[in-house]
Order: sequence, then C-alpha cells, then structure tokens
Amino acid sequence: MGNIEGVIEKATTTVQRLRAMGQSVWIDDLRRDAIASGELAGLRDQGVTGVTDNPTTFDRAITSSDIYDDDVRRLAPERGPEEILWELLLEDVREAADVLRPVHVETAGGDGYVSIEVSPELANDTERTIAMARDLWRRCARPNVLVKIPATTAGLPAIREALGEGINVNVTLTFSVRRYREVAEAFLAGVEDRHARGLSLDGLTSVASFFVSRVDTKVDGILRDRLQQTEAREDRRVLEALIGRSGIANSKLAFHQFRQIHSGSRWERLTAAGARPQRCLWASTSVKDPSFPPTMYVEALAGPDTVDTMPLATFRALAEARVVGPQLEQDVELAHDQVRRLSHLGIDLEDVGAELEREGVESFCESYRHSVGALAGKM
Repeated sequence: MGNIEGVIEKATTTVQRLRAMGQSVWIDDLRRDAIASGELAGLRDQGVTGVTDNPTTFDRAITSSDIYDDDVRRLAPERGPEEILWELLLEDVREAADVLRPVHVETAGGDGYVSIEVSPELANDTERTIAMARDLWRRCARPNVLVKIPATTAGLPAIREALGEGINVNVTLTFSVRRYREVAEAFLAGVEDRHARGLSLDGLTSVASFFVSRVDTKVDGILRDRLQQTEAREDRRVLEALIGRSGIANSKLAFHQFRQIHSGSRWERLTAAGARPQRCLWASTSVKDPSFPPTMYVEALAGPDTVDTMPLATFRALAEARVVGPQLEQDVELAHDQVRRLSHLGIDLEDVGAELEREGVESFCESYRHSVGALAGKM
C-alpha cells in the first residue's frame, strides 16, 4: 500500500472513532473543483458527512483560480457581480447537497448537510437577514441545506424566525458561552413557535457553530505580551500554563450548557413532538500556532452530539490523531478553573468573544466585498 493510501486509511479510522462516539466530521471547504472531480464524493466515502463554507473560503476560490470564468461569461450579460456571486454559490451548494444526499437519507436527516451563509453585510439587520434566509432556502430547494445566520444581537431574532418558518439554520460566529446560551434560547423559541402553530418539526435541523482556535489566538496574544513584561518565575509559570487552553476550556463549558439546555421538561416536550437537538459544531479547529499539535482541538473536543468542521489540512492530519475517547466531557471543573484564572488576570472571555464577533463580521464583509470586486474584474 502506498503512503497516501495508508494516510487515507488511518484518517478514515479516526473518523470512524469520532462517529462511533457520536461526533460528525464535516469539511470547511466547499470547492467547485472538489465537487466536479469526485473529491467530495471520495471524502463522503471516507466518512465525511457535511460541508461548510464562508465568504473567506469562497473569496479564495474566486481569486485564486479560473474555475468560475466560464460561468461568469455566461451570466455577465444579464446580471451584476453580486447577483453572479450568489448564483455561483447556490450552484455549488445544490451540487454539494446532491453529493451528500445519500448520507442525509441514510441518517434519516441527521446528517449530510451543506451550509450557505447570508450576506455578512446584513449581520446587524434582522429583517433583511430573515428575508435573505428565506430567499436562499427557497433557491437551494434541498432538504439537506443549512442557512448560516450570525450569532449577532440582530441575528438572534432572525434565527428564531427562520426556524419557526421551517428553515434549517447553522448559527455562525459564536464565540462566548453567554452568547451560546442566547443562541440556544433562540433555537428553542423558534422550534416552540413552529410547534405552537401546529406545524411539523420533522426534518428541522440546526447547529450552533462555536469557534475555537480564534479564541486562543486572541487570548494567547495577550498572555505572551504579559510574559514579555513579567520576570517573576511564579507569575511566568501561571501565564505559560494558560497558553493554548482558552479555546478548549471555552468550548467544554459551552457543551456543558448544551447538556443542561437539552434536558428538563421544556426540551422533553419538544423532543416528544419530534424536535432534534441543536448540536454544537466546533468551528475553527485548525491550529493557528504551529507549536501546537495539528489535531489538538480535534482530540480535546471529541464527544457525542457534536460536529467538528475542519479544513482539509486538519482532516488529512487525522491520520496522526490520538482520539482515545470523549475528552469533551472530561475536566469540566478544570475548564472552569482556567476561565477563573484568566479572569483574575483581567481577561474576560465574554469580552474576548464580543471582540472576536465584531472582527469576524468585518473579516467576512471584507472577503465578501473582495469577491464582488474580483467578479467585477472578471466581467
């Protein structure tokens, strides 16, 4: 067996272990060439059960290749660059959804999803977000599509309304535990609204994308700045022990909330009516610090009732991952302690989350505008 075949076999084994404990593996890389070449189908056969996308990854595809040029020429006479952008995205999402439809059927709607994001420029506009979510859902016309809505203050009522209308939702840009609780409340309220209208909950699906490595990047930058200004050995030891720990601790505490939210009489009434849980989706699970093991977040956040969406580089590194069990549910008290220690240092993860949310929206807006400009140039 050649080296590449051996890597694929090891990665597939790791995916099987994750799936056996109840975690789905998705790829954060929706590319037209991967669909056309059969690469996505191959990933599906290796156990990948979903695909996510965002404005930044689509911007790379537009600007770094000519794969869309023929379609731009075809659409250009009658459409502007923004209209073309959405036509291209919708075509990719529909085709990817068709590739993953067998998974959706096999899991009775539990998996096999593709995500498409509303315009990031609407992140602070509730009504326009709702209108665009409806439009994307209608135009995708696939049961295994999730419409991504950001977890901004304006996004929360849009999440509730979309779910109440029967639109599958992937809540994106969730960074803090408090915001996650608000996302979960919007989910529950939306499902309750739908049920109160006498409408079916069958097939209604939602995930809450909770970002991981970006938290470490932000917090570790603060800790390393402090280290440069600190000489006392004990103080340095405290700072060093917290580096690379915030993202995992934050995620474990969010999952602890997930367990509490999806229990008790309120949830029991909904699940009796056919509601599915809103799974936590671990996003941004590639390490940004090269000193960390490439599958550090995958290993630490392995656990049931969750999704891990990862770039292809992280997926390929699964061959070397040590997935030994559901670490997600281990050391929750330690996670609380790490957050308390950060707080004593003046680092509040809620404040960090708010800052990351603002930065995330702006970053996606920049990528979106850049894509529109690149398409205008191609035209």
